[in-house]
Amino acid sequence: MSGSLKKVAVFFGGRSPEHDVSVVTGLQILQAIDSARYEAFPVYVTPTGEWLVGDVLRQRASYLLTPALRKQTRAVVPDIKPGRCASLLPVKTGLLARATPIEFDVAIPAFHGLYGEDGGAQGFFELAGIPYAGMRLMASTVLMDKSATKKMLHASGVPVLPCVVLRRPKQGYMIAEDVLEREIGDMAFPCIVKPSHLGSSIGVARVKNIQELRAALPRIFEYDDAAIVEPFVENLVEYNVAVSKAFGAVRLSAIERPKATEELLDFKQKYLSGAGGKSGSKSGSKTVGTISQGMLSLTRELNPPLAPDMAANIKKWALAMFEAVEGTGAPRIDFIGNAKTGEMWLNEVNPWPGSIGYFLWEAAAEPVLFTDLLSGLIEEALAENQGRKLPADPVPADARLFERRG
Repeated sequence: MSGSLKKVAVFFGGRSPEHDVSVVTGLQILQAIDSARYEAFPVYVTPTGEWLVGDVLRQRASYLLTPALRKQTRAVVPDIKPGRCASLLPVKTGLLARATPIEFDVAIPAFHGLYGEDGGAQGFFELAGIPYAGMRLMASTVLMDKSATKKMLHASGVPVLPCVVLRRPKQGYMIAEDVLEREIGDMAFPCIVKPSHLGSSIGVARVKNIQELRAALPRIFEYDDAAIVEPFVENLVEYNVAVSKAFGAVRLSAIERPKATEELLDFKQKYLSGAGGKSGSKSGSKTVGTISQGMLSLTRELNPPLAPDMAANIKKWALAMFEAVEGTGAPRIDFIGNAKTGEMWLNEVNPWPGSIGYFLWEAAAEPVLFTDLLSGLIEEALAENQGRKLPADPVPADARLFERRG
């Protein structure tokens, strides 16, 4: 590789229930990144939290790692001291082992869900002064909490469904029926109950009464400390759109309408059906993604026919959300509505959607190929980092209480 290429570390995996989905997204990014401009390498975080590097991690067939494959990787730890270049430090395996830092210029965190998409990774990158792609810390934290998102958007005039938040009990996963009745109040059944901090449709259920609600909560509380309950929308229709300013001005992707064969899209329907193909390209050319992995196995209609006022509202509310959090990256905004009444609500925001929603950008009014989308996000990451830099000594002269001696 030429020394002039920017080095990009793609982080994926992690301790989230969405670990496997993150691996798919991370591998897609590695394959589609423009190798004429960037030198990308994988940083895999195992379900137990170990950080690994190695070429074997580029192959989908390697996951999850067997003991033999694990020997082809190196364990690393992050260097959190801000400096000229971000770096990972190989873990020493012997008394005299040398640990040469693995330096890189920018990070692409491809985590999904807890401990990554929710502000965890973003906080680490901010602390270490590492340029990173995607949404900033505040936006990631708020938007991965469905209840907090509703409160913020309601204040911005964006329509959202009302909800009740149920917290995991201090012991066990069950909530007494009388307690649930008080918490739910006058919300009518049927309802939708789902984790407050997870995506990928994990734990989502439609419940017809208080007994079904009580029975659905343990599965959610196993993976999340909070659940939200909201009204069930009859004649359900969904619309998704992504937004980004990584190409200069703020732009919107194509709108998609997922086609569900069941009332709710479940995890396997989204991520496992037909997931054996390849995606992107390792060449330096600009590439189109392939609809064969991850979310792309789900049938959908891109740029569906919409009433002018509905299309205008989806775009207006998506832009309002993006502005409210001083948006970066390319988040996907999901709307739900009643197909008969025409009512529409912003359902949730994915700070880092599966596959980065590249298919939405390839079908946009101004098409953006997957490779170009990644390049835009990388350059935005570098610009954001540069714009937020502090002096080497961040304490203003008139606020210094101690003598500078070096």
